[in-house]
Amino acid sequence: MINFSLKDKVAVITGGAGIICSTVGREFAEMGVKVALLDMAEDKAKEIAEEINAAGGEAIGVKVNVLEKASIQEACNIVMKRFGRVDILINGAGGNKPAATTSSELSFFDLPEDALQWVLNLNLLGTIYPSQVFGKIMVNQDSGSIVNISSMAAFTPLTNTIAYSAAKAAISNFTQWLATHMNQNYSKKIRVNAIAPGFLLTQQNYYLLCKEDGSSTERGQKVLNKTPMGRYGEPIELVGGIIYLCSDAASFVNGIVLPIDGGFLAYSGV
Repeated sequence: MINFSLKDKVAVITGGAGIICSTVGREFAEMGVKVALLDMAEDKAKEIAEEINAAGGEAIGVKVNVLEKASIQEACNIVMKRFGRVDILINGAGGNKPAATTSSELSFFDLPEDALQWVLNLNLLGTIYPSQVFGKIMVNQDSGSIVNISSMAAFTPLTNTIAYSAAKAAISNFTQWLATHMNQNYSKKIRVNAIAPGFLLTQQNYYLLCKEDGSSTERGQKVLNKTPMGRYGEPIELVGGIIYLCSDAASFVNGIVLPIDGGFLAYSGV
């Protein structure tokens, strides 16, 4: 029988206070997963955890800086003390910023170093470092599932978002690399995959896709025109794919990047 159950698993979710990953945390908890929400916004992570607990789930909120391994290790110690194991790692921390995005006001040649480094580091190193710390726990357990967050920008780079596109392409590459590395060197029972969300309206891209009155920018309309389903996705629509990748139903699925995009990747525009 195909088994999608995640009951009694322990999941660590970085970026756990964000819109997408808090949704993943809540849905995991509904399935009986014990959830650790890791985020720089400690108060928000703890608030979401309290909501999950009040609804009958089991969750903790933990402060973490995914760019500092000492901070990640400290968070790992808290998780292990509370739950004793880590079955799932969702590397959800990431993002973009206007200062690392070309525009009519900011040319490629003038993009500031600190903004480019911030986006590259947050997305790529913010995926690698937690995988090192929590991946070691999985090796000791001889089991585990890691899910990274890639992007449509990893398949074909999006205009303007130079650092974000490059970082997400690197995450897809790292996903394949780590899946192979874990199996060849440590355990055949550890799987590493990624999802590649299509376009959702979030804080990081709203300014690119929507005008102040809520109507589409030129860029936003291009996105909708190239998405066969003709709409933006909702955070909840990413969760099914993540559940699948973390479950025994995907026991032979390793090193893939799963598009969840309303058909965006399938459509050439013609």
